[in-house]
Amino acid sequence: MHPAGLCAASLGSLGLLRFLGAPWPWSLLAALGLCVCGGGWRLLRLLYRTAPRDLFGLSVLVRVKYQLRKHQQARSTVPKMFQAVVLRHPDKVALIYEGTGEQWSFRRLEEYSNAVANCCSQQGFRGGDVIAIFMESRPEFVGLWLGMAKVGIEAALINFNLRLDSLVYCVRSSGARALVFGGELSSAISEVNGMLGKNMAKFCSGDYNPALVPVGTTHLDPLLSAASKSAPAQIPGKGLDDRLFYIYTSGTTGMPKAAIVVHSRYYRIAAFGYYAYKMHPDDVLYNCLPLYHSAGNIMGIGQCLIHGLTVVIRKKFSASRFWDDCVKYKCTIIQYIGEICRYLLNQPVREAEAQHRVRLAVGNGLRPIIWEDFTRRFRIKQIGEFYGATECNCSIANLDGKVGACGFNSRILPGIYPIRLVKVNEDTMELIRDSRGLCIPCRPGEPGLLVGQINQQDPLRRFDGYVSQSATSKKIASDVLRKGDQAYLSGDVLVMDELGYMYFRDRSGDTFRWRGENVSTTEVEGTLSRILNQTDVAVYGVEVPGVEGKAGMAAIADPQAQLSPSLLHQELQKVLPPYARPIFLRLLPQVDTTGTFKIQKTRLQEEGFDPHQTSDRLYFLDPKLGRYVPLDEGLYQRIRAGKAAL
Repeated sequence: MHPAGLCAASLGSLGLLRFLGAPWPWSLLAALGLCVCGGGWRLLRLLYRTAPRDLFGLSVLVRVKYQLRKHQQARSTVPKMFQAVVLRHPDKVALIYEGTGEQWSFRRLEEYSNAVANCCSQQGFRGGDVIAIFMESRPEFVGLWLGMAKVGIEAALINFNLRLDSLVYCVRSSGARALVFGGELSSAISEVNGMLGKNMAKFCSGDYNPALVPVGTTHLDPLLSAASKSAPAQIPGKGLDDRLFYIYTSGTTGMPKAAIVVHSRYYRIAAFGYYAYKMHPDDVLYNCLPLYHSAGNIMGIGQCLIHGLTVVIRKKFSASRFWDDCVKYKCTIIQYIGEICRYLLNQPVREAEAQHRVRLAVGNGLRPIIWEDFTRRFRIKQIGEFYGATECNCSIANLDGKVGACGFNSRILPGIYPIRLVKVNEDTMELIRDSRGLCIPCRPGEPGLLVGQINQQDPLRRFDGYVSQSATSKKIASDVLRKGDQAYLSGDVLVMDELGYMYFRDRSGDTFRWRGENVSTTEVEGTLSRILNQTDVAVYGVEVPGVEGKAGMAAIADPQAQLSPSLLHQELQKVLPPYARPIFLRLLPQVDTTGTFKIQKTRLQEEGFDPHQTSDRLYFLDPKLGRYVPLDEGLYQRIRAGKAAL
């Protein structure tokens, strides 16, 4: 019997016996007997192992939900929440900019954002308009979108690494009427000026060089200096469910999509991080993540705007300066994402890493294989790993430091937080349904797609989707857990153990089958990276004509051309089963990553093992010789013709 069902049956029998007049001792004994006979020893073990975690998780959930209800009733918004923080401690340091050492008090951030709000109104922008922001991370970035939100303008936060077609696509797809860009990105805007349209108003913030900015660009700074620093006179009738800004997906499998972030979602993400990891207003958070991304701008900056923490902004992540910064600014919390922890481990030991005050590292993407090495070397007391996407309604969090887990769901009361893992065809990612047309929930140990039931009336379960309606529709499925329901499809495959801990298995499409076995690219990447002293590695499956499944291929950063494929194969034989060892190697100067430190695989997968597609060194694992051999044109053709053994 399911733990929840067994618990309900035991409690029901207890109530029935008491109703019939049985004494308390006999009633309790009978209920306990029913529990044990029905496999209750497993339930008792489950309760013992998970009750503290589940109760704490429930307390966090209740607290966030209660606060959301209060804010909803007060028709509060993120700017209003920030104003309450300013009133509590106007002179406290809100933001520190590492690039200049500049410190912004809460009062200064409030006045700057008020100037932005008043300036936007003077320029003729109104509530519901969209303005794109394209600049590197610094305090002004926060003040710009916050000020726009004060008068109901929605900001589109553009990745400052984008150029040419991708940049134009993101700006135009948001429906932006204007673009605010940093002076440091003037040349990037000049390159696409003709493609942005004649009606696109352009404002430059920071260094203004008339020779570099496009013709017709207005220098924003003088306008802000002249604008009133008082709160805007006309405040739009916005509420928690209204749009705040847009954050773009990474675009690893196509053009980025603009995800809608409403005020309640901003609060929810920031509040869950605050309460789940026991942050407090005296904490100093080190944020080297890009502010166009939800981790940097919501989980990070949100702690400043909503809860009054001081946040240190670093323009760009630096592995060599990371711990020096933490010591200098007395940071107690750090953020990570993607490969950042591996980059830090790859650095030589330095004095600062033993002098910092950091107690909590919060983020996602910490590989299980380096988890304990990271906490041990840098003396981090708690890892706050979580799973989530900007737009998803099924975020989960690791609350008790379980190594490798990205979160959990209660096995005793799974309905409290309606998320599930459901069975899918891992090759096509199509949902597998039963005879009733419903999805099939996974049992512990079975990989499945993470889904979250949608309820637009509940701020914790709503799904706001993307600016593109077609993109939104693709992420929603009907008749998932019961007839007539709708659920958000995360696109990610996870595995849950018997205690309810969940582990990220792989981004959909990355797991592949070879020799009848599922190969986890995450696992193989972690193994290769460890063998090669934390070198950047991308593992993916490639199709070979006439061969079932996909053969594993590893792209490895080897800028000095020093890697020995023969020695690598010897090491792989010790740690990976035959089916998981890459058949092909590609040694290249560097492995591309996104602005949020996720390894890019799309181009690598498309190019496959074709020597015509690249000048990088390619190798093939010859099963007859038992080693990697150079992959030249002749060998490539023999593989394609089925004349080379795999």
